[in-house]
Amino acid sequence: LQKILILLHVTMCVIVGKTLMILFPNAMKRYILKQGEKSRMNTNPKFSYENWGPTFFSFEYLLFVLKVKWKRLEDEAYEGHPAPNTPVVTVNGEVRHLLDFMRDNRPLILNFGSCT
Repeated sequence: LQKILILLHVTMCVIVGKTLMILFPNAMKRYILKQGEKSRMNTNPKFSYENWGPTFFSFEYLLFVLKVKWKRLEDEAYEGHPAPNTPVVTVNGEVRHLLDFMRDNRPLILNFGSCT
């Protein structure tokens, strides 16, 4: 039931977004660029709107968002309980699972960064 609700919600968002992009392209470009500012995507001079803006609300976008949201349904983390064994991608592009990196009784430390 949760997957169906997510499917309906994401599909409606994509339909509305795509319609608005067709009817009001300049306004949607400003909106998408404003979203890019929040994620600091716009700070990279080699990463222009023309590279990623038109992909918003495409069929590929719909499939990607659905995949991420459906995957998140399986991830549950609670303090004091075991961590979820979330899939991760190595720098070599290999898909592994988070707990594959555990060694003996040593703690696993995750370091998050950005590529700016």
